[in-house]
Amino acid sequence: MVTGDRPDAAALAAADVGIAMGARGATASSEAADVVILVDRLDRVADAVKIARRTHGIARQSIAAGMGLSGIAMIAAALDLLTPVAAAITQEAIDILVILNALRVLLSEKLALDCFASFPMTTTFVKPL
Repeated sequence: MVTGDRPDAAALAAADVGIAMGARGATASSEAADVVILVDRLDRVADAVKIARRTHGIARQSIAAGMGLSGIAMIAAALDLLTPVAAAITQEAIDILVILNALRVLLSEKLALDCFASFPMTTTFVKPL
C-alpha cells in the first residue's frame, strides 16, 4: 500500500493499493490511485482501511453463504427432495438472502459518517476495477 499526493502518481500506479491524498488539483495521482481521500489528513487512511476490511469480509461471507446454500439445494434436488419449481424458488430465496447479507455493507455508512463527520460521503471513493 502506498499513500501519496501529486508527485507520487507513478508509485501509486505501481502499488497493490494506491491511496491519493488531497485530490485538489492532483489529477495524475487521483487517476493512478485506487482510493482518493479528498482531505489532507493521514488518519483518514486508517478509516478507509477499516471500511474496506469490513466490506471485504461481508463480500466473502456472502460468497460462502451463497455457494454453500446453493450446494445444499443442488444435493436436495439431486436426491429428488425438491421438484424443479421448488428448486427454482429455493434458488431465488438463496439469492435474495445473499443480496440482503451483502447490503449490510450499507450499514458501514454509519461507520463512514462517524469517521467523516463533517465531510460529505464523497470524501473517500474507490476507483472501479
